[in-house]
Amino acid sequence: MNEPIFNKRQVLVFRHFENKGYSLFACLGKVVVCSVLSVATLTHASAESVSVKPVTADSITGKTDKELMLDEVSITGSRAPMTALQAAKMVTVITREDVNRAAAASVNDLLKLTTGVDVRQRGGFGVQTDISINGGTFDQMAIFLNGINLSNPQTGHNAADFPVSLSDIERIEIYEGAAARVFGSTAFNGAINIVTKQHTDSEIQIGLQGGSFGTFGSDGSIAINSKRIYNRMSGGYLQSDGGTINDYFKKRQVFYQGSSSSRHLDLFWQAGLSSKDFGASTFYSAAYPNQYEETRRIITSVKGDIKLLNERLIISPTLHWTRNVDHYQLIRDKEGAENGENYHRSDVYGGSLNAHLTWALGKTAAGMDIRKEHLISTAYGKLLQEEEWTPIGGSTRMYNRKGDRTNTSFFLEHNIILRKWTVSAGLLLNKNTGLDSKFRAYPGIDIAYRPNTHWKLYASWNKALRLPTYTDLYISNRIQQGDLTLRPERNSMFKAGVRFRTQAFEVTLSGFYSRGRDMIDWVYETATSTRYHALNIGKLDNMGLNIHLRHQLSVVNYQLGYAYIHQTHSTEQPIHKSLYALEYLRHQFTAKVDHPIYKHLSAHWDVRWQQRINGYHPYWKIDMKLQWNAKNYELYAKIDNLTDHHYYDIGGVLQPGLWFMAGGRIRFAL
Repeated sequence: MNEPIFNKRQVLVFRHFENKGYSLFACLGKVVVCSVLSVATLTHASAESVSVKPVTADSITGKTDKELMLDEVSITGSRAPMTALQAAKMVTVITREDVNRAAAASVNDLLKLTTGVDVRQRGGFGVQTDISINGGTFDQMAIFLNGINLSNPQTGHNAADFPVSLSDIERIEIYEGAAARVFGSTAFNGAINIVTKQHTDSEIQIGLQGGSFGTFGSDGSIAINSKRIYNRMSGGYLQSDGGTINDYFKKRQVFYQGSSSSRHLDLFWQAGLSSKDFGASTFYSAAYPNQYEETRRIITSVKGDIKLLNERLIISPTLHWTRNVDHYQLIRDKEGAENGENYHRSDVYGGSLNAHLTWALGKTAAGMDIRKEHLISTAYGKLLQEEEWTPIGGSTRMYNRKGDRTNTSFFLEHNIILRKWTVSAGLLLNKNTGLDSKFRAYPGIDIAYRPNTHWKLYASWNKALRLPTYTDLYISNRIQQGDLTLRPERNSMFKAGVRFRTQAFEVTLSGFYSRGRDMIDWVYETATSTRYHALNIGKLDNMGLNIHLRHQLSVVNYQLGYAYIHQTHSTEQPIHKSLYALEYLRHQFTAKVDHPIYKHLSAHWDVRWQQRINGYHPYWKIDMKLQWNAKNYELYAKIDNLTDHHYYDIGGVLQPGLWFMAGGRIRFAL
């Protein structure tokens, strides 16, 4: 029966923030709904302003929960922050709610179910992971933590060594395609930015988990939020025997961040440490099943936003330093270079100065960035004089090789913003001493058209260049041979797409064409080769299609994704087998389903099917998670690889079968 509703209130949804003194009076006698769309902030936006907040629809419609979205939130896929409605770029975002619901044990597990993202994982819990986008390779990705570039000049294999756990993450932003003019030369084929929780209530959180294969872990955090200063510290530990032979690991991380805000100055600072010890099984060669590796990463950074001219002019200086330490043994406990043991330590430090101005003709941004890369090693770089050798802690060996290169970048961009159109055009001027002393230009343009509030069409073209890593250039052992004559990779990326969105339904369709030249891969040149050789493999063009659909159907939320890639390759080099660039995902299908069961109990299902080129068998993988969510605590049980299917993502590295985990988290307000 229909119940009469007395004192019915009108719902007011803010779509334009006028910043008028009398705006509050427009709210009287109305239900006010404020919600935001989570979109990219990456290196130059205020991360605290963007999130996704589920709104209880009972107070609005008397029906089910919905997520109302506003497009007038400050974001950026450009050098100057713009609103989501204005921005010319489309960015995939894994929200905090997605992280909470997912049957994921690591950041890498979350990325596996993102349309167009290829995650080739060695071992469970993301012990070592190669991440790529739209047919690229792991060395072609730029990885950021709160806008600070974590890319490692030694190798991209360790790029996913994050000093944060899943409970620290607010969202993950994924940008597809060449993005040098926005994020620098390391963003050759895409960028991923992890944004941590900021400006939460003062609280303490403690988590505990355990499960199959002797897996045990715990983590905790404390946040203290005063009127002007916010501080948060977290830490975690995880160990396991691993799901396959010689796949055990120990992981530790500590992370601290803080921020302060005043009328004319905002500050943000962070520091973190990640540490991993793991059996590397057959990670780099099936001929050596007892490999071992230890990695350490330290990060520090501080950034300021100086607000002038009523915030129409923002000047943002940044300082950063990252240290990566890598100890690798081809045969565990076999020391010495003759046994394939290597030590590497890289320091990446530098600073940037960026500014953007809002004026009558749009938004103009300019900036510069200096990034110094310094490596000492037992295997990579130029041989040093004996008096220049550096002791290695915990070893009798010495760092006897060194590599240095400096990357200097200048950025310029202008954005024209009209009622239905946005045009964003920019240029990167870049010089790297590892190549020569010449500046090279990398332009790009992004265009968006919005015929109404439901539709958005976009197109872009961007260029990029990537220098070889020190591993590409110098490695020489029983299984790999680098090449000092390698040329930089060059890429032009065309991308176009369309998005249709309503309150409960969203579908995005996009296509891309990547025109690669002098691409780098590790290959067997003949059928009798015994070592992979780093080569420029010639022309490599990737063409693809991505489709993503999200639908809130009553109390059930589901998402579907499909990605297809076609590759054309031409070269004069003899190639018998590829290790990375030619082993791309031809087909990838993903599905996510969330539904309630009883009161606070809900279920989440992840399904993935993929077909990889170059001799890999297609496979299905199903994960699930049961979760009890209460106000101050949560309990969960999850199963990874529910069908206990044995499969391979890379080389001869067997992935774990069924993996059961259970745990909980409790929160205390301060």
